[in-house]
Amino acid sequence: MSTKSEYTADAHQAQMKILRALLMATETSFSELTRATGLTSDHANFHVKKLVSIGYVEHVPKSYGQYRLTRPGKLYANSMDTDTFEIEKQPKLTVDLAIESSDGLFIVQQRRKQPYYGYHGFPTGKIRWGETMVDAGARELLEETGLTADMRVVGIYHKLDYDTSGRLLEDKYMCLIHGTNPRGEMIAETESHSNTWMSVEEYKKLDGRMGDIDETVAQLRADSAFVRESKITFADDAF
Repeated sequence: MSTKSEYTADAHQAQMKILRALLMATETSFSELTRATGLTSDHANFHVKKLVSIGYVEHVPKSYGQYRLTRPGKLYANSMDTDTFEIEKQPKLTVDLAIESSDGLFIVQQRRKQPYYGYHGFPTGKIRWGETMVDAGARELLEETGLTADMRVVGIYHKLDYDTSGRLLEDKYMCLIHGTNPRGEMIAETESHSNTWMSVEEYKKLDGRMGDIDETVAQLRADSAFVRESKITFADDAF
């Protein structure tokens, strides 16, 4: 565990306890960190040094045995469930791109990668750190299709995907973006998907659809933004 990239959410429980103790104070003594771990001072020192080496903890300058979290350490430890000493999973934040042509056709992608291999839906992608929703939509559209378009945010959709046994597969907050006046030459095929212009009726005839296109189109035509939430069950072989 010598670099941040190697540090994972299943890190040693002693180190999680040290991070929790530091999370609850501006700085903490080594003796208090040792007490938090329940280990001997030698063993606690080993884990403190590990956290220092990856840049999550630092010695307070001009102090005797005082430690504090670094900025990366604060960001990491702030994702911790302080009761279970585990890093909590966070929902994905994505854009869902409803790209519409002047004659009412939409870009539909068929996935050629897992999960949901073979399923059809609108182009989607993750929102990156520091991106606005519209910026993320424009980037993903260009990457996925080679096109540009005039973008506007329509609303937010919280989508929870389950298998038939009720196990949660994915938890996503999707920003629905309506793209009009598409420009450029569309990329038809990539390794991970194919792109096709389709009417609403053509989409509804497909097997393996990712969502209700009638509901989505109604939201595109509405006068105000929306927030909705739904639970969807997929076949066990979809994910």
